[in-house]
Amino acid sequence: MPYITSVEKRGIEHGKTEGLLEGIEIGLELKFGSEGLTVLPEIVQIQNVEILSAILTSIKTVNNLEELRQIYQ
Repeated sequence: MPYITSVEKRGIEHGKTEGLLEGIEIGLELKFGSEGLTVLPEIVQIQNVEILSAILTSIKTVNNLEELRQIYQ
């Protein structure tokens, strides 16, 4: 297994974060329309990959934006 520098690790984490945020944006718009995008500024502040992943997964099952907020607040 090749050695990964700390700079490369940060780059990988940044890439994961960006990918999750793009997925969340698409999911919010598809499920809730333009209203769904109103919570995006809050979500963009989150840098924890596990929380972002939970948000993305939960978009499928939540019924409204308030339920989604409960996941990350």
